[in-house]
Amino acid sequence: MQTNVPVPESQIQPNDLLSIVITSPRPEAAALYNGGTGTTVNPGYLVSKDGYIEMPVLGNVKVAGLNKEQVRLKIEKSLAEGKLLVDPSVSVRILNFKVTVLGEVNHPAVLNVPTEKITLIDAIAFTGDLTVTARRDNILIIREQNGQKVIKRVNLNSMELFNSDYYYLKAEDIVYVEPNKTKIINSTTRTPQWIGLVLSGVTFALSIATFIRTK
Repeated sequence: MQTNVPVPESQIQPNDLLSIVITSPRPEAAALYNGGTGTTVNPGYLVSKDGYIEMPVLGNVKVAGLNKEQVRLKIEKSLAEGKLLVDPSVSVRILNFKVTVLGEVNHPAVLNVPTEKITLIDAIAFTGDLTVTARRDNILIIREQNGQKVIKRVNLNSMELFNSDYYYLKAEDIVYVEPNKTKIINSTTRTPQWIGLVLSGVTFALSIATFIRTK
């Protein structure tokens, strides 16, 4: 099944770890930015809470809110205009690209994604697929946009998923798979059903709170 949805460009956030590799026709000049030699690469630039990275010679560079392409162009322009390197070429990667999958999957986990590309279906597969008591028509995806938490519900049974903006996950997305009514009823024997629903909601809230505290 093909999708017309492009792979989203993640915006860089505070606490992201970036790989920035700089090359030029003079490798010895570019080595300063890559860890000191032409073959040793800096282990990563950590984005500060204010959204900056600290680079040799360039100093503090604001990167939060930009995507990788924008950061690449910004650094190349600074190097060229400052006459620091001749014909610089910059490569940028997000080293800590990860998504979290919770709830009714066989192996809930935080997934590190070195390729920076993962679909909702892939994420569920990597966590051992849905359990038999999972609700497939109401998957919650929690995403941060412009500093706000946005919650989207998607239906795995619908073909519309393949053209949804949530088909491809973004860095730091949280996927929560709810239990179906059968599990709620079975887990609350001799307990009114509404209590089971409340307990399910509390469990979800605690899971999210724990994840946020440990980030």
